[in-house]
Amino acid sequence: MYQRAYGIIETLAPLHVGATAGEENGNLNLVFRDQFTQTGIVPGSSIRGRFRSEMRRDQAGSENHWYGASADTVESDSTTESVIKFEYASLLWLPVFCPGQPVVWVSCPKLLKRYQRIVGDELKNAKIPKEYTGSSTLKTLDVERKKKLFFNFGFLELKQTESLKIWFPDGEELPAVIVADNEIGMIHDMALYRQSRVRLKDNEKRVDGGGFFNTEALPEGTVMVFPIAIRATEPQQSWMPFGEGNQSGEIYLGGLESIGFGNCQITLKGEGVAA
Repeated sequence: MYQRAYGIIETLAPLHVGATAGEENGNLNLVFRDQFTQTGIVPGSSIRGRFRSEMRRDQAGSENHWYGASADTVESDSTTESVIKFEYASLLWLPVFCPGQPVVWVSCPKLLKRYQRIVGDELKNAKIPKEYTGSSTLKTLDVERKKKLFFNFGFLELKQTESLKIWFPDGEELPAVIVADNEIGMIHDMALYRQSRVRLKDNEKRVDGGGFFNTEALPEGTVMVFPIAIRATEPQQSWMPFGEGNQSGEIYLGGLESIGFGNCQITLKGEGVAA
């Protein structure tokens, strides 16, 4: 039997978790994406690795119990099962620049359904908002007596507005809109943080060979969710990755930490998480 918990990630800086693909004139650093919505994700292995390294530093010796022993510390014909099991983190709300707002948080029914499944009883009876539903805090343009939002790609016409407060983990309803599942990928690409970087030669301000990089990342203010399964242990122990009495803390995920990427606030909720 497993206890169910989940984590909420709020990015405090651009977040890059991805791979590097070779290009003719440099490298293109792309974020990992969900295969269906084509929106950014954080693999469970990345979350587990960061939690493990933090515990190794602050609570040395406990990491093997909670997250499983590394391959080089066990016999070749044996395995260890971790107490904590992480799934990947998917988008819940993605901030997008919108003239006049200036930021609108965007989601879609498929992402909200995953959030509803992960949270469980808290949203068990909640009805998924329909496509093109805006939050009650949203400012819209009245064009031809129709409520519309203006994004870089054009106008988005709202069919209705209602309170979306229950779909925000911290209970604060932000200006938000629900779009179709087949549209979230296009909006996601428009919202990504992008940066071009170069590696200069040591003695002059010239690019060193192929040292040109294009990086994309999830923007600051992105909200993500990931499920956690906690295996029952004997004797019963409480998982306290942020120390006793803390259910949230700042942590770095992904790469490019040295240039300010990856700072996140993670909040843990549910069974088996020590209050």
